[in-house]
Amino acid sequence: MDVVAQVDDEQRKLWNGAAGRAWVETRDVLEGMFKPLEELLVRAVSDEAASRVLDIGCGTGATTFAAARALGPEGHCTGIDISGPMIAAARDRAERERQPASFICADAQSYPFAPASFDMIISRLGVMFFADPVQAFANLRRAARRGAALRLIVWRSAAENPFMTTAERAAKPLLPQLPPRRPDAPGQFGFADRKRVESILKDSGWDAIAVEPVDVGLSFPATELTRYVSWLGPVGTMLQGMEGPLRAEVIDTVRGAFDRYLDAGEIRFTAACWMVAARAPVEAANG
Repeated sequence: MDVVAQVDDEQRKLWNGAAGRAWVETRDVLEGMFKPLEELLVRAVSDEAASRVLDIGCGTGATTFAAARALGPEGHCTGIDISGPMIAAARDRAERERQPASFICADAQSYPFAPASFDMIISRLGVMFFADPVQAFANLRRAARRGAALRLIVWRSAAENPFMTTAERAAKPLLPQLPPRRPDAPGQFGFADRKRVESILKDSGWDAIAVEPVDVGLSFPATELTRYVSWLGPVGTMLQGMEGPLRAEVIDTVRGAFDRYLDAGEIRFTAACWMVAARAPVEAANG
């Protein structure tokens, strides 16, 4: 198995296993927490006056549904994600609420989209996991109409987002087997390097590339902190398969590490992200 295929397989197993279950279990917390980022993308959709939108790494569909509402009755938003559990939750909600959105369970890196079928492509923290990002964005560019807009929100570095590694740092003495973060590897901070992001988009055939920093205040109720740390991130993944005194000790230790983010009954932090913008070429591109 080559490296790309191996990474693809690892990501598929992760998001159809522990990580996918965790996001479904905590979707109410995550959807509330990430709503300010969602609003940035919805504003971009409205400004673009798009009608056919593709949401990459859509998860349980919060941003897909918000974009669909912004498009109105004449528009449509399609979400794609590799996670079966998350897509199942999104489809269930779409049917229950009769939302103008549809969902594909597949890898956007290789999915055979109809050519030139979308006039805007968006993603809220969903594009950092591709095994071959140049291949992925070339595939997405082929799915975009000429001049279509691309708008992505991705994390900047772990150093600029200390909240996101708080649990790992607190739990490390108790869980020395926690996997290390690998710069530029597929994962949460895989697009932290601005020049790398620009290079990926240029090499995959996108034009008018702009990568700008955005700092956004996020929060969730402090009453949900135990659920947050018990399910999410590398620590939460390990805790899903753990029982007994060590599990309780890890949760107590990690909870205490978040005290500095507690404010008036909320856990508050700043998300340091890139807002990425680009356009599909107006002239037909090769490949």
